[in-house]
Amino acid sequence: MNSFYTITEKTKVEITVKRSKFIANLYYVSTIEEAEKILKEVRKKYFDAKHNCFAYRIINENSIVERASDDGEPSGTAGAPMLKILQKGNLANVLIVVTRYFGGILLGTGGLVRAYSDSLQEAINSALKEEMVLGEEVEVSMLYSDLDSFKHYCKNNKINILSIEYKENVFCKIEIEEEKNKEFYKDFENKRLNLIDIKKLSKKYIKKSI
Repeated sequence: MNSFYTITEKTKVEITVKRSKFIANLYYVSTIEEAEKILKEVRKKYFDAKHNCFAYRIINENSIVERASDDGEPSGTAGAPMLKILQKGNLANVLIVVTRYFGGILLGTGGLVRAYSDSLQEAINSALKEEMVLGEEVEVSMLYSDLDSFKHYCKNNKINILSIEYKENVFCKIEIEEEKNKEFYKDFENKRLNLIDIKKLSKKYIKKSI
């Protein structure tokens, strides 16, 4: 996966369908353990609800872990439709939990699919989202006299400086998008960048520059 979308903060929405209340909580999660912990907390919070249905997609190294549950609703009416929406929207590192308080009127399988799907879609529409792309975390070193020009280069090329350490020389950790790597290293080789050394630290997903 070269890129995906995620959310920047928890989002909560509520809808009512034929007197049944659907509470959708959309979370950012980065690990399976984090998702499972939140699920336990949600079930405890809404212990009196009839159903706590969920779906999540989490980036795990070079693969995506997906899980969904109807939590007692008819098979395929809650978890699977919500997971499909996350897949279609290329959303990952997210957990959706939709809690249902039954209102006394049966919705039927089609009505349930629409209600759970609409709950998630409302949450997605309300959430702040960002695109994540493949990139690298890199450490560079330079003379003190070259720091200002390096900062200027990063600003112009939309490279994020994570940290700056002042030792015998200056050491900067940066995040750089994969598609910008070639140009960056080319500028180093051609002396357009006055750096002493470049050290690749790790590949990772980073926020796409705008």
